[in-house]
Amino acid sequence: MATHISAKKRAVRNAKRGALNKAKTSRLRGYLKKVEQAIAAGDKKEAQDAFKKAQPHIHKGVAKGLLHKNSAARKLSRLSAKIKAIKKAS
Repeated sequence: MATHISAKKRAVRNAKRGALNKAKTSRLRGYLKKVEQAIAAGDKKEAQDAFKKAQPHIHKGVAKGLLHKNSAARKLSRLSAKIKAIKKAS
């Protein structure tokens, strides 16, 4: 257990930040899941709409330190490619 006042404050702050990061990460996963489900259903319009909603949240995740910028770029690139592939299959 923390003995100094500053260490106790830091422990409380870390717990709060951890909870916020967990919520933000969960929200981000939710947006990605909606895009993936639309892609799996083969609904291009729905997938594009979900992708447009997810994109700013992914970029915000990079800014907040939830994702590495290359990971975000890879996710966006792969989702975009999957959405484009729906057109070819139709």
